[in-house]
Amino acid sequence: MKILTVEQTRALDQYTIEHEPIAPINLMERAAQAFTDWYTARFDKNRPIRIFCGLGNNGGDGLAIARLLIQLEYTVQTYVVRYAPRESEDFMHNHRRLKLIASINYIENERDIPVIRPNEVVIDAILGSGLSRTTEGIVQSVIDAMNHSPATVVSVDIASGLFADAANGPNSTIVQPDHTVTFQLPKLAFLQPQLSRYVGEWQWVDIGLSRAFIERTPTTYFYTTDKEVRHLLRQRDRFSHKGSFGHALLLAGSYGKIGASVLASRACLRSGVGLLSVQTPRCGYEVLQTAVPEAMCQPDGHIHVLTGQSELESPEPSTYSAIGVGPGIGTAPETLSMLRNLLSKVKKPMVLDADAINLIAQNRDLINQIPKNSILTPHPKEFERLTRRWTSDYDKLGILRDFAQRNRLVVVLKGANTAIATPDGTTHFNSTGNPGMSTGGTGDVLTGILTALLAQGYDPVEAAVLGVYEHGRAGDRAASQRGQIGLTASDLIEALRWD
Repeated sequence: MKILTVEQTRALDQYTIEHEPIAPINLMERAAQAFTDWYTARFDKNRPIRIFCGLGNNGGDGLAIARLLIQLEYTVQTYVVRYAPRESEDFMHNHRRLKLIASINYIENERDIPVIRPNEVVIDAILGSGLSRTTEGIVQSVIDAMNHSPATVVSVDIASGLFADAANGPNSTIVQPDHTVTFQLPKLAFLQPQLSRYVGEWQWVDIGLSRAFIERTPTTYFYTTDKEVRHLLRQRDRFSHKGSFGHALLLAGSYGKIGASVLASRACLRSGVGLLSVQTPRCGYEVLQTAVPEAMCQPDGHIHVLTGQSELESPEPSTYSAIGVGPGIGTAPETLSMLRNLLSKVKKPMVLDADAINLIAQNRDLINQIPKNSILTPHPKEFERLTRRWTSDYDKLGILRDFAQRNRLVVVLKGANTAIATPDGTTHFNSTGNPGMSTGGTGDVLTGILTALLAQGYDPVEAAVLGVYEHGRAGDRAASQRGQIGLTASDLIEALRWD
């Protein structure tokens, strides 16, 4: 699913109006109906509604929503916030239609702002996605009243005061909704961690905007849904065998962190790899052989850390279909030497996670040694060590895109709506996952998944998008069974379903 800019979205609306064709007021009615359908499926008629409308098209949406809800016998009080001398044409049209069936209240100063009660629902339709300056005056006062109210707040398309695809100023006053119902496509702002309190739980509703226009409009941002992932997952031939799905090598674990190699190994096997070899320090040999009997264990010559010197005869790293390195390996000098030697020998894409990334951050000359199109999976602090500190989420996105393009790497920046930056300059945001996954070991699971997909021949970008999505989906599936608070990394492995 594409994420368009404000200007592109405005052009999409206009193209739909001209080529469907449909009158602007009828398109607004379609949007209002879609919002109303979402609302009535979640809130019953026992909760009074207060709808606050601005003077532009977002306010016109609010007036149309008020009329539709009144016709469905919901209890609705409508307020128009007078902050400008003029109203949009479509606002005026819906204003006239609503006045035929209900009274409208007007807010011109703070004395006009009603008391909002706990059992009520507030619908925010003051300012839309075209906003480009901070709120002030009576609009700011109304937003403050919403934010300090005990009611449930739902924003129409976007929270009033929030910029859709640019950073707000430090002192911006923005609605903090419980829900945002947006039209047709997500906004870039919805996917930024620092802005989550201005979005709440969000949902997009289809209002029939031109799919042809969307398909041909270029963008650098995408939102991954089940529909896109279904096209990536490969079906298996009935005559395939273990050799058909690659031989992966995982280099993982150190004294006290052998669990990381167990988790990564189990996830790799659950993700379809044909054969798996695991190199881990000698102290982890018995643990790994017992916990993951399907894997072939190559004990390192060192008892506590990885050095790359195996006790058993083993193939050269370059002969494996894919390599994953990093979970639990630590940052000992011997392990740095192992990583340096590995990067000098392997030319095909690999997966680098955790301490492999930390070692590279400490030894910047290694960045140029990473095979092109390799997948790096840092969490934000690891990525900051690798690059620099950022001033905002939008600054972070710029750093992420630049790093991936300049070094020809796929970078998976982990977190809510994990962002995957690619060598071609695009960024893919993930739609699955939940806060219960914020627990030790889930990153090791992701490394195992991604290594398995690379070993099976998936393109690195496809592997990253598919692997991150399925990792999050497993987390959602596990949370639905066990709850989020007690979720463990092992629960994710058991919840993986590749169908």
